[in-house]
Amino acid sequence: MAVASPVELGIVAPDFVLEATNNQYYSLGDVSGERGTVVVFICNHCPYVKAIADRLADAARALARLDIGFAAICANDAVSHPEDSFDNMKRFAERHGFDFPYLHDESQEVARAYGAVCTPDFFGLNAKGEIQYRGRLDEGRTEAPPMGARKELVEAMRLIAQTGKGPEEQVPSVGCGIKWKTGD
Repeated sequence: MAVASPVELGIVAPDFVLEATNNQYYSLGDVSGERGTVVVFICNHCPYVKAIADRLADAARALARLDIGFAAICANDAVSHPEDSFDNMKRFAERHGFDFPYLHDESQEVARAYGAVCTPDFFGLNAKGEIQYRGRLDEGRTEAPPMGARKELVEAMRLIAQTGKGPEEQVPSVGCGIKWKTGD
């Protein structure tokens, strides 16, 4: 189990151009919303991601209604973890009703540029593309959150859309460590 490390808030998020499960290429600008953007590093095999996948899709739909863009990126080594292959990413996105781009970072350069360490690892950006959130979706881990739990990502992104700044208190995401390629 890895915990997302703190990141310097306020820095401009690194750009990228990656292929999505719909065989289209997307840059950060392509997935950005008018009022903010979420970039989340996930994979297909991690029990933490499997547990939140449907809630993740729901959060993305809620944020889209607020003009907040959303993209997920899989950077795991598919040689050591075949369940995270590009073909399996396509099946995972379809099974969970992803209405947002699910991007493949085969080189792992984007994950390294963001400083991603686990799956899921959330980065919430304001309208200027500055990282303002490095927290979690909610308090659920490998099981659903308790009844009445806060939707921390959605709440944080609402605040960012309104003020340009993230919440003062942010609880880091917990999940499986990114599966780096051998020799990296």
